[in-house]
Amino acid sequence: MPLYEYRCGSCGEQFEVVQPVTVKAEETTCPHCQAQKATRLMSSFASKIVGDHKPGFAEMKAYDMLHERMDKFAKLPPAMGKRVVPSPENFGPPVKPDSKGSGDHGGA
Repeated sequence: MPLYEYRCGSCGEQFEVVQPVTVKAEETTCPHCQAQKATRLMSSFASKIVGDHKPGFAEMKAYDMLHERMDKFAKLPPAMGKRVVPSPENFGPPVKPDSKGSGDHGGA
């Protein structure tokens, strides 16, 4: 059964209670003033891993998958390469050369 921390709404005292998961916070009685105005608090916890767990295994597997993906991505062309500007001959109506021969299509 888990250990829960509570704060009483009547007297303001904090207390801990070992209760089943099914018990509601409203049903918890304060051991100091016997009121049923307890609020469940968020608390930290510690745990101990027992068994075949190898520390760092999940991290090693994640890094292996990352390196494998990066090797596959290395074969692709770069995503942010030079911009290829199409030549005017390949799209739209043909551009007529300027009678002055300057090639400038705008005002000063």
